[in-house]
Amino acid sequence: MMGHFVLADRDTDFLLPPSIQDWLPEDHLARFVVEVVDQLDLSKLTQQYTGRGSRAHHPAVLLSLLIYGYTAPSGRIVGTT
Repeated sequence: MMGHFVLADRDTDFLLPPSIQDWLPEDHLARFVVEVVDQLDLSKLTQQYTGRGSRAHHPAVLLSLLIYGYTAPSGRIVGTT
């Protein structure tokens, strides 16, 4: 079932910065969120995906973004309209 999701390769090189690993400090909140989400059992979410349409982003990536968006001290509030 993993073949239906867009891979989240956090070691991919970029033009600027050369690597996401070089860009974020070791103690950055985003690293903590990814580490916690990677430990969760998301099998029920991945089983719900039917595989129709374009390849989807893995639920772990989306959940990490959601949690980070709500916890990051950015001054913006996620989900308000």
